[in-house]
Amino acid sequence: MSMRFFDQITWSAPWFDLVRPMAQQLIAAPDWRAKLNQLAQEHQLHNHQGMALEFIPQEELPDGVAYEAHISATGKVPTRENLHDFFNALVWLSFPQIKRQLNALQAAQIASLGIGKSRGPARDAATIFDENAALLVVEHSTEGDELISALRQHEWESAFITQRHKFNQCAKVWSFGHALMEKLVTPYKAITAHTWVVRVEPAHFLLNRDAALEELDQEIADTLKHHLLTTADYTPLPVLGIPDWWNEQDRLFYADRDVFRPPRQKK
Repeated sequence: MSMRFFDQITWSAPWFDLVRPMAQQLIAAPDWRAKLNQLAQEHQLHNHQGMALEFIPQEELPDGVAYEAHISATGKVPTRENLHDFFNALVWLSFPQIKRQLNALQAAQIASLGIGKSRGPARDAATIFDENAALLVVEHSTEGDELISALRQHEWESAFITQRHKFNQCAKVWSFGHALMEKLVTPYKAITAHTWVVRVEPAHFLLNRDAALEELDQEIADTLKHHLLTTADYTPLPVLGIPDWWNEQDRLFYADRDVFRPPRQKK
């Protein structure tokens, strides 16, 4: 049997926590595309206009039609047989409300500004979220405030060593961007996500996995409906620095200033 494009993936890696359950169903099926659309129907996926979502071959995207606009107008998601589009489909299955709202934002920007060399700030920010975001879910408490402050100030030793115990206790990182996950198939130290911070009540961390993800999906999608995205919304996060996401995370590891960079000096 010839090797398939997703056979190289180490699904047990922590950065695939979000998509692992859906991925396991797809890779076990004799026809992953057919299984993908079956799951889309079972989960009643739809675009922001209520049209049922269908994952179609890339060749069915009409010439001259923007990818995001096509999804918005038809509910059909052009999907190539590669890692990038495979992860995109998995995120649709895992966080459908967020994906739906991002598509609505992108399509609205295309309708307003057209397709040019520049996406414009709002569409650019939505694309960054879609492609490279990680969700940093943090308890709404003094403990959570201290962790967020350390990350935003690039105080890496404080965040990842002194406050290491907070991860999976009152903080959790979920990979979201499909380009981010594609890069993590062959991980390297410098991979950096654009982190979207989500504040939650302590009870969130007592929820089971499905309930926690459903709560996040709803909350973040609602925020995106009423928030004008800009690139200033994101906090850079070298993801292999997240506790237990890589081996040998000692002080020397975090002292690499080419990856764990100091904050920019204000002029």
